[in-house]
Amino acid sequence: MLKFSPCIEMMFTSVPFMERFAAVRAAGLDCAEFWGWTQRDPAELKDAAQKAAITITSMCVGTKDAALTEEYDKKALLSPDSGKVLAKVVEESIEVAKTLGVPALIITTGQEREDVSHEEQHNYVVQALRTVAPLFEKSDILAVLEPLNILCDHKGYFLSSGYEAFDIIREVNSPKIKLLYDIYHQQITEGNLIPNIRNNIDLIGHFHVADNPGRNEPGTGEINYKNVFAAIDALDYEGVVGLEYSPTIDAALALRNTVALAE
Repeated sequence: MLKFSPCIEMMFTSVPFMERFAAVRAAGLDCAEFWGWTQRDPAELKDAAQKAAITITSMCVGTKDAALTEEYDKKALLSPDSGKVLAKVVEESIEVAKTLGVPALIITTGQEREDVSHEEQHNYVVQALRTVAPLFEKSDILAVLEPLNILCDHKGYFLSSGYEAFDIIREVNSPKIKLLYDIYHQQITEGNLIPNIRNNIDLIGHFHVADNPGRNEPGTGEINYKNVFAAIDALDYEGVVGLEYSPTIDAALALRNTVALAE
């Protein structure tokens, strides 16, 4: 049975952020995830999740250091010394993840540079991830690299191809560096969802879900999520399926409908 984790950045947005953990629990789920921790108090996050009996399953890497944030935003994973900068961000994020009991941290590549070849930037990404791999291996926390579509939502982003993303994970070759396979983004980019998932399940550490077009709940677009969920479940996937969509109906009902597709 698949384990689902709603993204509370996109759901239950009519209530204060810290109250959204309880809203997820009231909807019948025991996991949740969000994007950024740096503008929030980790102690408050931990308390809100624990009171609601919610496990936080993932969040993005980040730092509360303004100067480091500026440097990381500028270089991301696409400079020769990105590994050094990323390591500082990861070290801080791992400590917060430990506090919150978060098993996975999301990493993105940044915007593609025009002054360096794509191949060279690819190598910078691999080098940066290899630099931080020992930090994740030591902490027993998983890093998940996320490709994003550049046709609709993230124009100029470096890593859109799922095929290239899988190559990067293979090249890094660490048990704690895997892929965040966002089904919405990859449907837009290349499709062929079920074969790509089946052929690379060992490289996938986390899923994200939304339908296309619209980035709304499953059933509102073209993706046959009943078949996709069945294919993932048949692979004995032990990770989490994050629900990262904007519901067009009551969020709790949308969540229950999504879960029903996997039953």
